[in-house]
Amino acid sequence: MTISGAGIRRMRLLRSMKQEHIAELLGVNQATVSRWERDQLALSGEQAAKLERIFASPQHAAADAALKRLVEDSVRPVHLICDRTHRLLSASRPRQAEWRAPLNTLLGRSLFSYASDEIAAAEQSLEERGWHEGRLSSLTLDTGANGNALLPIAAGRVIWERIMLSDNSAGRLVTTID
Repeated sequence: MTISGAGIRRMRLLRSMKQEHIAELLGVNQATVSRWERDQLALSGEQAAKLERIFASPQHAAADAALKRLVEDSVRPVHLICDRTHRLLSASRPRQAEWRAPLNTLLGRSLFSYASDEIAAAEQSLEERGWHEGRLSSLTLDTGANGNALLPIAAGRVIWERIMLSDNSAGRLVTTID
């Protein structure tokens, strides 16, 4: 089955998805999605099949909105990121109070550049642990401080929990536990 560029754009907009997000889900860059939508580039069969699965999956935006509210209203220092790109999706007020940058400048940006050495090492081990395949849904780790004034990470213990979002991508809930 062939999907037209106009069809891709229409389905993307109906789901309130940005080109960048479609690109992330399909492992391409945003410019490729733009070329697909303008019928300047054809999707491979595998890409078309994956895109059809994404668009065919039920939308549960209300569930994502509820998750965002739960994160924002949490009394614990917690934030939600995209599991693959580390883009910030939401943060609680206690977490925001730890940071020296306003939330609106961080939303949608990758936080990985602020990771401590321990967080970076744990991230590197996720593939062998089966994290992305769902064999491991949570991980507790001790981290040292990152020494960053803008987005400081204090030495302590955090738990990562993998959560599926309505668009079939995974989120990671990051909670400081002590």
